[in-house]
Amino acid sequence: MDIADHKSSVRERVWSELRKVALPDSRFHYDFGEFIADFEGGEAAVERLIDHRYYRDANYLFITPDNCLDRLRLRALQDGKTVLMTTYSIKRGFWLLDPAKIDPDLYLYASTLDGMERVARPLGLREIADLPEVDYMITGTGAINMEGVRFGKGHGFFDAEWGILYQLGRISTATPSAAVVHDCQVLDEKLSPDVYDTVADVIFTPTRTIEVDSPHKPTCGIIWDRLDPHMFETIPPLQELKAMGL
Repeated sequence: MDIADHKSSVRERVWSELRKVALPDSRFHYDFGEFIADFEGGEAAVERLIDHRYYRDANYLFITPDNCLDRLRLRALQDGKTVLMTTYSIKRGFWLLDPAKIDPDLYLYASTLDGMERVARPLGLREIADLPEVDYMITGTGAINMEGVRFGKGHGFFDAEWGILYQLGRISTATPSAAVVHDCQVLDEKLSPDVYDTVADVIFTPTRTIEVDSPHKPTCGIIWDRLDPHMFETIPPLQELKAMGL
């Protein structure tokens, strides 16, 4: 079985269990190939993340636009942390949520995908490159194992976000990465990652905090000759990165 078939098989198995505890999306219902779901116990998983040293020590977070992380983006703003994120599918690029420049009454609105694009500030890659290094990368995912190997929806968005920030020098293999998932998404089996697949340092579920021992982080950035042409055509930051010669 090749890597693509392997990933698809794992996702289908996990998604059948996830459907029992997932909260449907207003646009995609239970189509987990189109969104990362919030789930029963999501509040407890995020509380575990907030209690962890990586969050406590971080001032500048990258948080993906996943349904299970809305409450984390809100809490980060309330805690005075700056949040870098992307729009859905990265189609409208990166945005910066600076709690010092957002009315606290709008923090809840700003933490949502609809509100973010009305309250936050869009950033080009050159602007991101002039900002501090990101302290902490946080994502949801489709499936993950005890070694931190994660398979997302199948589109490669977090891998692309990691690759872009890596090539800009805003993250490194030392930058901690976390996954917030339901227990049913954590697998006690070997998963076969591709060279560009991101790996988590720590996994937060409603019942467990799982520290990963020496996770292998990708160092390849964006591999242009393996990039899906549709991703390049629909994700402006990839076009900008290519034009920068990185």
